[in-house]
Amino acid sequence: MKAQKGISAVALVTACGLGVILGTLINAQRPRVALAQAARSAQPPDDGKLRIIIFGAHPDDAEYRGAGVAMKWAKMGNHVKLVSATNGDIGHWQMAGGPLALRRKKEVLEVDRRLGATTEVLDIHDGEIMPTLENRRMITRLIRQWNADVVITNRPNDYHPDHRYTSILVQDSAYMVGVPFFTPDVPPVKRNPVFLYASDRFQRPNPFRADVAVAIDDVMEPTLDALLVMESQIHEGGADGHAGLYPDDEAGRQRRRDEVRRNLARRYAGEADRYRDALVKFYGDGRGRSVHYAQAFEVCEYGRQPSAEELKQIFPF
Repeated sequence: MKAQKGISAVALVTACGLGVILGTLINAQRPRVALAQAARSAQPPDDGKLRIIIFGAHPDDAEYRGAGVAMKWAKMGNHVKLVSATNGDIGHWQMAGGPLALRRKKEVLEVDRRLGATTEVLDIHDGEIMPTLENRRMITRLIRQWNADVVITNRPNDYHPDHRYTSILVQDSAYMVGVPFFTPDVPPVKRNPVFLYASDRFQRPNPFRADVAVAIDDVMEPTLDALLVMESQIHEGGADGHAGLYPDDEAGRQRRRDEVRRNLARRYAGEADRYRDALVKFYGDGRGRSVHYAQAFEVCEYGRQPSAEELKQIFPF
């Protein structure tokens, strides 16, 4: 490279280097600007209604854990968002990659539409989410963008690494959502949300404790209708499926659909039976003992600690 007249080679190289650095800095700001703009557009209206965000590891987890209560919240005009922390692109016994990710996203978009909820599927490979700093920032941004009053996820003692790490990332955001200069491109929440765990049956290192149980009898049938849209996971069995589980003939498929519906109904009936004491505590003896289907939640000690009265305001059903 020849130096221009009156400009030394060192000065020219230095100027070029500064230009590259300046350009890099400008480009680095563009994603932040885009994130801030996305945050403003992603927020639901400030209308005094509850804002609930439910995190699952894969495109079906948030739906299973939140479907009934999500529909009940939405029917009352509250704002509900279901987030999949991965795109689910290996969650099937026969197909994988982009086609499966697109199929599963299409499924949960329809499920959540029926529930009255908003959907977001993050583009992280199934089986590969890790509790990194960047992922913590991403989860924190999502909670801030929704300006959440309530955050729900699974507990961290779970059989699947994606489930565990999604839970850890949400837990790690419980304090950071209010720290102004962590992800400063999105404003911090003004009030720390209530963080809740959805129920599970894992016993070690500690069993699930039902702080509140919610009756979903009145929305059980439309909830099942919505969940059955997830054909790749429910009818075909997801990663644990096999050929013949969902037959080609219509009669065989209907048998499988009926079987899956019964199994799902038993799942939520089991919740009502297991957490009957919590239902009685929440609804009173008469109604609490008559509930057929329920979902239960445990308060995470990392977020805002609601009183019994506030729990009834969060679940005004």
